[in-house]
Amino acid sequence: MTKKQELNSVERTTEECQGSLHPKAIEGLKLFNKRAFFESHEELEAAWRDEPRPIRDLYRGILQIAVTYLHITRGNYDGATKVYGRSLKWLEGWNDVCRGIHIKKLRRDAETVMLEVARLGRERITEFDQSLFQPIQWNEKRLWICDRCGSEMYEKNCKVSCPTCGNRFDCSDLNLYFD
Repeated sequence: MTKKQELNSVERTTEECQGSLHPKAIEGLKLFNKRAFFESHEELEAAWRDEPRPIRDLYRGILQIAVTYLHITRGNYDGATKVYGRSLKWLEGWNDVCRGIHIKKLRRDAETVMLEVARLGRERITEFDQSLFQPIQWNEKRLWICDRCGSEMYEKNCKVSCPTCGNRFDCSDLNLYFD
């Protein structure tokens, strides 16, 4: 990858990580944290199908982790390792925190799970300790970066304001600037 391609990729990722989550993705994250992995997958898949922008790839990566965990709960070693391998492609290259989701921690937690799956192997996967399934850390607070000066903007009472230059948007205007 050339330096220009790397810069464009970083810019795209930073831009994609601003804004809000798809409502179905929010529901999928909540279900994931309740260990309702099948239902989480369904909601995240709906968000992935509805979303035309590159953020859809992040939803896809998370839904594949949900499917990986579902396979583990069902004792399906081959399914878990296969789907986990696919998920890595979709979770790679995102900011550590994207749209409030702590992606770096999710990748690390999933890797820990899969190291234990590998240790147990196909014959002992049913002995997997499900307490290793960690919730996805995320918050619904959105992070806005000012398009004028690059400072972090703050949202309060449906207003997004830049403390540095005074740039300001009403929440109803956000789709014009950040979608």
